Parts: sequence; C-alpha cells; structure tokens
Amino acid sequence: MILFQCDYNEGAHPRIMERMMTTNLEQNPGYGEDSHCSRAAQLIREACRKDTLAVHFLVGGTQANMTVIDAALRSHQGVISAASGHINVHETGAVESLGHKVLAVPHTDGKLTAAQVEKLCQDHIHDSSFEHTVQPKMVYISNPTEYGTLYGRKELEELSGVCRKYGLYLFMDGARLGYGLASPENELDLPFLAEHCDVFYIGGTKVGALFGEAVVIASEELKTDFRYFIKQKGGMLAKGRLLGIQFETLFEDDLYMEISRHAIRMAEKLRDAFREKGYPFLVENRTNQIFPIMPDSVLEKLAGTYGYCYQERVDETHSAVRFCTSWATREENVNSLIEDLKKC
Repeated sequence: MILFQCDYNEGAHPRIMERMMTTNLEQNPGYGEDSHCSRAAQLIREACRKDTLAVHFLVGGTQANMTVIDAALRSHQGVISAASGHINVHETGAVESLGHKVLAVPHTDGKLTAAQVEKLCQDHIHDSSFEHTVQPKMVYISNPTEYGTLYGRKELEELSGVCRKYGLYLFMDGARLGYGLASPENELDLPFLAEHCDVFYIGGTKVGALFGEAVVIASEELKTDFRYFIKQKGGMLAKGRLLGIQFETLFEDDLYMEISRHAIRMAEKLRDAFREKGYPFLVENRTNQIFPIMPDSVLEKLAGTYGYCYQERVDETHSAVRFCTSWATREENVNSLIEDLKKC
C-alpha cells in the first residue's frame, strides 16, 4: 500500500536521524535548557530577523495549540476560528477542555477575513448583555488552512490590524508552514509573520521532524510565564534536546525549505495528473494537499493500492478526497499513481 493519506506517514529526514545518533550519548540538561535548543532557537530568530522573539519547542500540534491559547486567555475569553479550524474539528475539544470556547465562524475555503472578526467584536461590544457571553480575545488561523489554501500579505495585514484595533491576539497554526512558504502562490515569509502575528509556530511533525513544533512568540505579554504553561499542559519534554536537535538540523543549510519544496513539486505533478483526467477540485490550492472530486468507481479501483482520505460526498457517484504529499514522498510512487490514474 502506497500512502498519500497525510504528511506524516514517514519518520524523519535522514539528516535528523543521523544527528540524533551522533548526539545520542551526549549529556545535556533537560527540559529544553540544552545547547541544541538554544542554538535552534537562535537559528529561528535569525530566519525571522527578529532577536527579541521567544522560541519554545513543544512535542506536538495539539499541545502547541492548547498551550498557546490557554496562556493567552482568561477563563471568560474565547478564541475565534474558522468552523473548519483544526482546534474546532480535529483536537477532541482540547481547547474547550481547558475552559475556553472556540468561537467558530463560517469560512471561505478555510480562511477567515478581517471583516468577520470585526463584526464578531462589534456584535459583542454592542450586546446589551455582553457580560453573559464569551469575550473574544484571540484569532486562530492556520497557514496553510485545512483546505490547503494560503493567506496573502494583504489578508494577514488586515487581520493583524483588526486584532490590534480590538486588543485580540493573532495566532497562526503553522503545522504545515513549510509547505505554505514553498508554494508558488506564497506571499509570506518568516519575518512578515514575526511582524504581524503575536504568536505562531513552525511545524516539524509534518515537515521533516520525527515530532515537535517550534512556538515563536512576539508578544511580550505572552512570553511571561510561558514555560509554566508548557509544563502544566504536558508539552514539555524531559529530553528536550531531542526537539532542539531536530530544529537545529532543519534550520541549517535551508533544509526546512528544501524538503518543503520537494513536497510541492510532487503535489504539482499529481495535481496536473488529476486535472488531465478532467477531475475538478473541491478547493483550488497550490500546497501539498490536493482535493480532487472523483468517480466512486475510480476510487474503488485505487483503494487497494493507494491510501487517501475521504473528504465529503459531492453527488450520488462522486466524492471529494484528499491526497497529501510530503517531504518524503517518492517520485516513483507519484508516477505509479499517475500511471494507474491513466488506466481508470
């Protein structure tokens, strides 16, 4: 079975595994206070061109999301998210389990707009019984979104502007950030994110690491006591050097972007093959997630050889599905799928 189900089917990039082995018997302080974490954080600050950033390494995306959100919000406050947002649909209510409501709003291809955020804030301000409702205090977005779409510079500037106008934190989930930055349609870079987001994270689990995410904090308020929240929420790894070593490797010699670009090349090749077959897409994007609408009969033929994710039913005989490429996707596997598509 050749898997295109997600972007973390494989382990880690060989350079990371090699570095893990060569440093295996080093003695290091625990809990992220080692030299590898320190150097990885500095490499990330340099990539963001901002020396004042706080960088923390957490074990996974759900831990990163719930820790950041809980650190930012008081008990009566909630976080605005697209209804399709990961924190709203794929984290088993992790945010709500901490007492913070996810204020889910409609979306267009997974994205929020500044106008939506402003309306929600205005509705709350002008509600005569505002104290009986959850106060919006943070905006959560992901880039790429759950639909593989990207925010442009103008969109992010507008979201940042409305957040600052109403005193909201802007938080970007970057679980697949590398694949967004490597897209032909990308308009963003790390310095731009560091300037316009209060906090964001650089995904490792889905982009070459064995596990782990790098949380990057620009807001001085959010920096305060953040390590307490990491520990309390189960995101602090005793052998923290394992996270530092991975991000240290990813941010040396442009490896993070190199492997992200590979995933995009594989996705572009596969996307072209679906298009040549005449299959439309549920959502148009240029990242590593592809959402073709295909005849059920074709999907049945492919199912015995290839793994993919069901997305939604389109009509009686067609379904939208998701194929993912990653840093580790083999071109021969993409070619195999393309050849089998041609036979269907």
